[in-house]
Amino acid sequence: MDHSYIIESLAKNADTFQSMLAGATENEYRWKSAPEKWNLLEVVCHLYDEEREDFRGRVKHTLEHPEPPLPFNDPQSWVLSRKYGEQDYLTMLQGFLDERKQSIRCLRSLDKPAWKNAYEHPTHGAFTAEIFFANWLAHDYLHFRQIISLKYHYLTSHSKVRFDYAGEW
Repeated sequence: MDHSYIIESLAKNADTFQSMLAGATENEYRWKSAPEKWNLLEVVCHLYDEEREDFRGRVKHTLEHPEPPLPFNDPQSWVLSRKYGEQDYLTMLQGFLDERKQSIRCLRSLDKPAWKNAYEHPTHGAFTAEIFFANWLAHDYLHFRQIISLKYHYLTSHSKVRFDYAGEW
């Protein structure tokens, strides 16, 4: 695995998130395609928490001390328990981007990281630091897709025109 590729991709992705998310109106970032779905505000809050508490934390934990249990992580429950819907969109977006910068500094500072260190999950088996690391980048891509989908469906639900000319969604 090319670790520098992942680090540089994570760094570049911050610009992509900034471009995709900055400038959203309150109507846009609060809009949901369905009551059980997330809106852009909730996605941004999730990205902020995942950056700090999941990916950076789990990579660091597994690199340094893979034996003890990982801290509990329940992103689905955080939407309500951390009141994502009440957060300030711009503050959370900037917080996420700041946390990503800190993550990149951390990753670039690693000296001979033990990527093969593994945390043994009681039901899912071994997770190496490298697995958490690569999944961090995959997580970005999953949320790019989610954000694009939210933006597309916001546009189609708030327009009175057809979108068949744009191409098949």
